[in-house]
Amino acid sequence: MPLSILQLNCCCKKLATEYSVRIRFTCLAMNESDLYPPLKTYLQAQGYDIKGEVGQCDVFARRGNEQPLIVELKLSLNLSVILQVVDRLSLSPTVYVGVPRQCSALIKKRKAVLKLFRLLGIGLLTIDPDRSSGGVSVLLDPGDYRPRISKQKQSRLLREFEQRVGDPNQGGSVTRGGVVTAYRQSAIRIALLLRDQGPTRASLVAQQSEEKKARDIMYRNHYGWFEPVSRGVYQLTPRGVAELESYVKTLDQL
Repeated sequence: MPLSILQLNCCCKKLATEYSVRIRFTCLAMNESDLYPPLKTYLQAQGYDIKGEVGQCDVFARRGNEQPLIVELKLSLNLSVILQVVDRLSLSPTVYVGVPRQCSALIKKRKAVLKLFRLLGIGLLTIDPDRSSGGVSVLLDPGDYRPRISKQKQSRLLREFEQRVGDPNQGGSVTRGGVVTAYRQSAIRIALLLRDQGPTRASLVAQQSEEKKARDIMYRNHYGWFEPVSRGVYQLTPRGVAELESYVKTLDQL
């Protein structure tokens, strides 16, 4: 008998939970030193001479006249690890972090982790201690990296900055009604006019509020503040009347 959608969802959640628990248990039962043998085998095959625990480095390797290769073996990734590895860059430009293949940070935030390591110029290896050969994968090699500026995103931020009136939001805070954006300020200006004048034609709202996109803002009604009463004529909704008064600080700036 085929499973229902609900039963399938329950099975998937159960499997995901069991897999997550298995990963945590595996990492807890593992030591950083368990990562060393497969890594040593891998580097030796690349022509490196390897020694463990040289100075403050977990793994120190040499190959001819090349810069030393340093690997820090870790069971997880966190800020302390990042700070430690960044400090190793003063010893060599070729620094890697080696983590278990089941590292939870990589499973949950792989793209973000790789972006951070690339930005810092740090390499990243995953290691499977259960495999004597072929247990090391290079996810990222060290190297200079300069993130590419997104002109589109930058232009969007600059436009928002220029169009926003005053500074209605306290940085770092989470406001109940949401961030007061330039778009919300435009909607507030329109709402103020409708509150004072009652139902008004969209063309007149645009003229008196000096909002060129007044018609579009009222038509889209993103905040649920506006409603048409006849063709091209809009008024405030009860929600618009109630929420308008909550933006006291913004009202003073407009």
